[in-house]
Amino acid sequence: MKIKPNVYFSCFIGLLLIFSCRTVYVPQSLQFNGYRINQNNQKDAATLQLLKPYSDSINATMNTIIGTAAFTLEKQQPEGTLGNFMVDAFLAMAKEKYNTQVDVAFVNAGGIRLTQLAAGPITTGKIFELMPFDNVLLLQKVKGSVLQQVCDLMAAKGGWPVAGLTMQLKAGKAINIKVGDKPLDRDKEYVIANSDFIANGGDNADMLRPIPQINAGYLMRDALLDYIRLKTYQSKPLTASIENRVTNAE
Repeated sequence: MKIKPNVYFSCFIGLLLIFSCRTVYVPQSLQFNGYRINQNNQKDAATLQLLKPYSDSINATMNTIIGTAAFTLEKQQPEGTLGNFMVDAFLAMAKEKYNTQVDVAFVNAGGIRLTQLAAGPITTGKIFELMPFDNVLLLQKVKGSVLQQVCDLMAAKGGWPVAGLTMQLKAGKAINIKVGDKPLDRDKEYVIANSDFIANGGDNADMLRPIPQINAGYLMRDALLDYIRLKTYQSKPLTASIENRVTNAE
């Protein structure tokens, strides 16, 4: 009997599958070595030459003076001049960027990465040091009852910088909260400006996670840069003061 060609092909495929099933992959042993990079490492001239146009451009940008601080701004809790400058900037620039009324702005104390902003010229690079992360400045509409929870969180953390709001801290809770010059209304809706990190529940802000976000992709760092440039355009040095926005109750 004559065997059809497709039978030969089927036998060939079967044998191939049998032998291929005997193939076992044996992973190679991997070794990890950690290398510390410091000034003692030998520099590669060719690589430095290749990167030079980019490094020159970055250095020129980072060293650009965008404004002047009238005096040294300090990071302190429950309230400090550095934090007040930052939230004032967030409040002002959020209103402009989103073209709407914003009642309150705040930033978590851990998000401020410098302890002070020295008096004198302010460079772009210094603001990158102050806020090195690409956090977005966004808006959320919250009930006063939720804002109370946010303020309680701030109180438990020792006080965060706030603008548009005042409160006192007592036993890890926020009391005597005022938005503008009016007592907090638990049933009223307020517009708050804060970071995407906090809005997504970061730093234990779980109460904000379910709240819808209005997000234009505007970086908080860019808001600071724009605010300082605006002050410079107005021929005003950067200032901030302690205004008893957050105080400890006696």
